[in-house]
Amino acid sequence: MIRECQPSDLPALLDVWLASTTAAHPFIDPLYWQQSLPLVRDSYLPDAHTWVYLEDEQLLGFISVMNASFVGALFVAQQAAGRGIGSALLNEAKRHYAALSLEVYQKNTLAVNFYHRQGFRIEDSAWQEETQHPTWIMHWQADQTPSR
Repeated sequence: MIRECQPSDLPALLDVWLASTTAAHPFIDPLYWQQSLPLVRDSYLPDAHTWVYLEDEQLLGFISVMNASFVGALFVAQQAAGRGIGSALLNEAKRHYAALSLEVYQKNTLAVNFYHRQGFRIEDSAWQEETQHPTWIMHWQADQTPSR
């Protein structure tokens, strides 16, 4: 079941975020993610629109959208990976927004390929000073059907 995030979801959401982001980015020191936790908890998540995926009352994934179009986070618990939860969460966000953008590390090829399959296209690249790694800026538009 997908629903909007509630304050009581925060501890489980942060657990999923920390474990998943650390596993998805083995090229970045895990200490970076641990030190980022207060920023995610106190600044990022309160400003984002977040949906969670629950199964048997257990939070297995979430998606957060900031500034009405930027997917700042899409994470699925490692034990639930490959079950379509990420696609379901992304489809929920697509129901609410006509366009979405995101930034993904270039070395995270699983995520890059996932977003390509979901209709996102690479539009630009950027350099993340904090982590010293390049990213792709990807975009999805609801009305991508070519006109005749």
